[in-house]
Amino acid sequence: MKRISIGSWNFNIGPYAENPVPFDEVLQRLQALNFDGIELGGFNGYPNPDNHPTKADRDALLEKMKAHNLGFSGLAADLWGEHLIDTNDQSAYLDAFTKNADFARDLGIGGIRVDTVQPPTIFDQVDYDTAFNRVVDTWKTAADIAAERGLYVTWEFEPGFAFNKPSDIVKIHDAVGKSNFGIMYDTCHGQMVAVVGARQPGEKETLPGGQVEFINMLSGRINHIHLIDSDNTCHKDADGNDETSAHPPFGAGVLNFDELVPLLVKEDVGHDWWTIDLCFWDDAWRFTETCKTYIDELNQKYG
Repeated sequence: MKRISIGSWNFNIGPYAENPVPFDEVLQRLQALNFDGIELGGFNGYPNPDNHPTKADRDALLEKMKAHNLGFSGLAADLWGEHLIDTNDQSAYLDAFTKNADFARDLGIGGIRVDTVQPPTIFDQVDYDTAFNRVVDTWKTAADIAAERGLYVTWEFEPGFAFNKPSDIVKIHDAVGKSNFGIMYDTCHGQMVAVVGARQPGEKETLPGGQVEFINMLSGRINHIHLIDSDNTCHKDADGNDETSAHPPFGAGVLNFDELVPLLVKEDVGHDWWTIDLCFWDDAWRFTETCKTYIDELNQKYG
């Protein structure tokens, strides 16, 4: 059986950005719903390296988690204020990454999530090869920093960030070439990248076999899994433009989890967590319980 967590960012960004659900309240509810853990989004007031700067702060957080019978399935590090593709100097990015790696190590978190920071429109400013080399070189160093602390790095590809075509994802992973660097497979992003081709610059690249083909294409590279539905649309930004994948609750989209999950459970990701991701979904707090029921059923069948 898999351990089940949910991303804390569901309750402190997007519709909740101006009024986050208090972190202690999140823990109380997850305990009541029999979650095994939480995937920590270390930003917007939730625990992070800056508001938990000392070992004593971090030990106290671990005691709080233990009191709620919860663990951490991963860390989504706050790196969005940094520059990755649009600069030759990634030292600030790597400093922020190192700070978060130390934080994860102190909390016993196994892995750190990254993305390419800049949107796919960055290729209007930076040519593909330069962008590719900047990402690869920086993530090679980040993977080494993580390895020194016993951590893995997982790249969450998304339509809202650069390098959002299936072949891009394989090429970058293989070019980084570090054993502790892998791909996060989010079933919603998988749909929007491999089936819809959302926000892909230039000619769209989709796969005739959809997500089944995509998962097989990424086999052996996946080291973290997010499960949630997709309705083939993107979340909209403040101006009404497509941003990144919408994350509708299970049953509100088009995905066939009886087709996808058996493929994903074959992947040796190195741990036993499945994470629910309702990022940007209105009323994610209300849908948390129904999503837990749904994923528990998947866990019974395939976990």
